[in-house]
Amino acid sequence: MLQLINISFAFAKAKTLKNISLKIEQGTHVAVIGESGCGKSTLLDIVYGLLQAKKGKVLWNQEELLGANHHLVPGHCMMKYVPQEFDLMPFTTVYENVGEYLSIQNDDRRNRILELLDVVDMRDFIDRKVKTLSGGQKQRVAIAKALAQEPQLLLLDEPFSHIDNFRKNALRRKLFDYLTLKNISCLAATHDHDDVLSFCHKTVIMKKGEIIDFRPTSQVYGTPKNVYTASLFDEVNLIPKEWLETAADQILYPYQLIVADKGFKVKVKQCFFQGADYLIVALKDEKEVFFRSKEAISIGADVFLTSIL
Repeated sequence: MLQLINISFAFAKAKTLKNISLKIEQGTHVAVIGESGCGKSTLLDIVYGLLQAKKGKVLWNQEELLGANHHLVPGHCMMKYVPQEFDLMPFTTVYENVGEYLSIQNDDRRNRILELLDVVDMRDFIDRKVKTLSGGQKQRVAIAKALAQEPQLLLLDEPFSHIDNFRKNALRRKLFDYLTLKNISCLAATHDHDDVLSFCHKTVIMKKGEIIDFRPTSQVYGTPKNVYTASLFDEVNLIPKEWLETAADQILYPYQLIVADKGFKVKVKQCFFQGADYLIVALKDEKEVFFRSKEAISIGADVFLTSIL
């Protein structure tokens, strides 16, 4: 179990993390999301021991981890970290990189390497030099290398940022299935809500160095505490209570507004085809409103909207 207690950190005079407290049970997958510069990567660096917290404690199974000021070589044996800059040996092969820390006396060494390359769909590149790989391929090799020693906690910083969209979903499924099978905890900093919704049990929302929400992912998404949180997942509407005659203002995603015979009237400004439906941008009282429609709607058309909630 990983536990952070009142962690604070500052670069020079700019306070980056403020009183961060967090508990992650073994086998739990947690996403950390927030705007750029909110402290996501710094948080991972402190957990792994690359940076020293100015205040607070990092505990692993109730034992304090002392951090960068107390270790010549950063990192902890029970954790592996895949940062945005991959720690790979460019002039050696994919096979040699993944097997770097596996004993050559291990009879099952080759099968272990092949198993991990299957997880990240890189078996076909086993004999390729890392320097010849694309950014996305290097990222997949870095993930396999981190898993080679079966850490108890995997730290990922923007883990799929370099990977082609058509490959991301399959890779996510394989990776998180593997982590579940091996009971490996995961703390992943990401800006991509698709990394979060289907694959992480819990989600941390960060803003300006602080945790403003930490709940099961379905709750964070389904009942966002504020517009900022909702905006990390999709376009978002803050609908004044007067528009739908509700007790309070409502935070609504585009799919939660539908065209109806009555409700509040908007004028269509833009219409974007998105495959399964259209994202419509409309105006009411000069305020933008986002909703979805199965059919295209003409620019300038007036429609009434109501909530499905």
